[in-house]
Amino acid sequence: MTMFGRNVLVAGLVWLASMSVWAAPSPDALVRTVMDEVLEIVRKDEAIQSGDASRAVALVDEKVLPHFDFRIMTSLAVGRDWRQATPAQRDRLTSAFRTLLVRTYSNALTQYRDQQIDFKPLRAKPSDTDVTVRTEVRQAGAKPIDIDYALEKQGDNWKVYDVVVAGVSLVTNYRSSFASEIRSNGIDGLIKALEAKNAALAGGAK
Repeated sequence: MTMFGRNVLVAGLVWLASMSVWAAPSPDALVRTVMDEVLEIVRKDEAIQSGDASRAVALVDEKVLPHFDFRIMTSLAVGRDWRQATPAQRDRLTSAFRTLLVRTYSNALTQYRDQQIDFKPLRAKPSDTDVTVRTEVRQAGAKPIDIDYALEKQGDNWKVYDVVVAGVSLVTNYRSSFASEIRSNGIDGLIKALEAKNAALAGGAK
């Protein structure tokens, strides 16, 4: 067996071992599988490569969204003001924030070319229910960027509730602007602002 063949075999055995220990796909295996599948599609999809936002959004909807908990993400972004929102307001906030994040992530996919993603060793115990999967994105001629995924175990599944890019939390990055909007115009004002921004982004993507 060649060195390459042995490496593939070892990687396969490690993956199987992690599956049996965690009783469900381990968080790092989940993130790796989803990212590999999405990026493989992006590499082959000429429409996405040429900037077709609608194709990118459809891809994110199908492959990425099932693994995110947008309600937790929204509550973290809104912060303490989340407690004063009614159930109906929380639903609209979650929907609007979800749309904003999806469009942001989809736009990033249209910019993808040949970046390489390296996964760092997972520092977690099988009993942990809140973990961080750390990755590094490398591209020739550019400084590597750390992108970390915070996941929570919900039943037998892992859900992403935050993404930290170069040390900056995606959800808490919005907290100050959300708080400012709420102080000025209340929860409904924030909802309207998010929905207006989503409408503008959707119009610009046409």
